[in-house]
Amino acid sequence: MDSETEREAALKRLLVETGFERAERIALPMDASTRRYERLVLPKRTAILMDAPPRSEGGPCPPGASRGQRLEMGWNAISRLAASRVEAFAAVAQQLSAWGLSAPQIHGVDVAAGYAVLEDLGEDLYARVIETGADEVALYAAAAEVLARVHAAPIPERLAWPGGEWPILEYDGLALEANMDLFYEWAPRAEGIHIPDAYRARWERARDALIAETASFPRAFTIRDYHAENLLWMPQRAGLRRVGLLDFQDAVRGWRAWDFAMLLHDARRDVSHEASEAAIRAYLEATGATDAAFRRELAVLGVINALRIVGIFHRLVYRDGKPKYLAFLPREWAHLSRALQHPSVGEMADFVDEVAGRYVRAA
Repeated sequence: MDSETEREAALKRLLVETGFERAERIALPMDASTRRYERLVLPKRTAILMDAPPRSEGGPCPPGASRGQRLEMGWNAISRLAASRVEAFAAVAQQLSAWGLSAPQIHGVDVAAGYAVLEDLGEDLYARVIETGADEVALYAAAAEVLARVHAAPIPERLAWPGGEWPILEYDGLALEANMDLFYEWAPRAEGIHIPDAYRARWERARDALIAETASFPRAFTIRDYHAENLLWMPQRAGLRRVGLLDFQDAVRGWRAWDFAMLLHDARRDVSHEASEAAIRAYLEATGATDAAFRRELAVLGVINALRIVGIFHRLVYRDGKPKYLAFLPREWAHLSRALQHPSVGEMADFVDEVAGRYVRAA
């Protein structure tokens, strides 16, 4: 779509089609992406407007793209991200709903303009309701039961949405390499972290050893950004539908423990030991997974994910001038420190201890 005027006209049409042309529009807090959201308010009903201009990001990864093509296309293609495309959100939402889960219903979508009108699931984020007294243990167990349902399902290659299909791609070696390399590239900006140029080969050996570990792990449909700021508590609904799902358009063919690493190793809040263990127990009971094998997967993918997030936060601070992310780093170092204690990640544990020991030991 070539102009803001055309986008405005497309939005007007979509609001008319969905019955929200007269709604009051209330801006909602920005998330970390290029998307914007508004609550559409009428006297007897509400909805959420997703505003995701298609040209605001590099394109998503086409199925079958080679390593070279992905490197040329940029970060979204390398990391198998959906580039905030509304059709990705619509397709994954419909699949999650078909599995009996509480993803927003899609009232209407304009793919070319990058707009969608969604069911309003409310404002009771896990992170907020736990702060005000909700039972953290029960909520995390419920979140784990949702993951058990998702991970037990066959992984579809493509998901239908009203205007076409959306591919579910594999989170692969290139994506893991690039995301782990964020640690190597950006953590040395912090005081007391020094990685000599001669350590590059050593880093790659430790990194690739972790990637090789993942080859033996069972694959699963992976929501990917599954944590307390993206989950809603909806006790008025029954069973698995009590957990509202908000951010899932980047779903991939990944690993069950990736979603758990995001849920339990939360960068923005401390998950209690009791809640963490309750979530793991609920998942093991629902799936029949073996405790030792699952905890090994969680350690390996927990290290990979924590390295990625430490790198991202340092980049946000030192490249993008966002010092607020310094406040999250001690918690993320602690997640990394604990995951590195597992015997299956020894080579990376030695590397991180040598170059950033003051941070992992203080965590």
